[in-house]
Amino acid sequence: MITDGHNHTKHFSPDAGQSIDELISEASSKGFTRIGITEHYELDYPEDGLNWMFDLEEYNRVFPSWREKAAAAGLDLLMGIEFGYQTHVADEIERIAASYPFDVVLLSNHLFRGKDFYVDRECYKLPKKELHREYIGIMAEMCEKCSNFDAAAHYDYINRYTDNLENFVLYEDCPAEFDRMFEALITKGKALEINTKSIQKHKERGFKRHLPDPAVLNRYREMGGKLICLGSDSHFPGTFGVCFDEAVQFLKSLGFKESVYFKAHKPVFEPL
Repeated sequence: MITDGHNHTKHFSPDAGQSIDELISEASSKGFTRIGITEHYELDYPEDGLNWMFDLEEYNRVFPSWREKAAAAGLDLLMGIEFGYQTHVADEIERIAASYPFDVVLLSNHLFRGKDFYVDRECYKLPKKELHREYIGIMAEMCEKCSNFDAAAHYDYINRYTDNLENFVLYEDCPAEFDRMFEALITKGKALEINTKSIQKHKERGFKRHLPDPAVLNRYREMGGKLICLGSDSHFPGTFGVCFDEAVQFLKSLGFKESVYFKAHKPVFEPL
């Protein structure tokens, strides 16, 4: 079974609603043998009434007991974190990422021009290509400026909340920005994440298409990219491992044969 390396719990991620016990139980019932916990950590996030900077020492303290619970259920539990990127917090991300014994560090971009587009939808008034060019440009900058990470998460997050069901992130929208991001990932030996929650959301909302743009993955591989990881980005019971079978078949159809997870920041390959 492929590792699901991107999941959240209510204990440390303020937007999650599942306990570690619920997550372990669901993963075990679905036949998974390894999962990653990647709690949200957002430095200098816009005020929204939530605490996006959890107690890192407490997380480090309790995680061994979580590992024991998971092991009792036949699961290997990976300790991770998901940092929200902004240009001015890159150095602090680097410092924190190097200060704790994480197995996996994800980098994400949840903001557009300093605003959370889950709440503020102004960005969707921009022309599609302009929006995607700027967003993927920040993803590229993120991968260039940071080194203490393992994977770039959900590059297509920007279109998850648009009302335009044709507003899909395509390689042709911003090829130079995608190439910059891929060059940084490949040079540094980092992975590109396929986020299956994006697939699920596109299906639920009736998007014209729901799988990633094949041209994105084909270009990544053409440039030499080999590290692909998968994550369901689960926040609530019933969402763990969503669309994994479909994502695996999609990747295989494009010629990918392996996915990767990280343990102590070292890539471990699994056959698709």
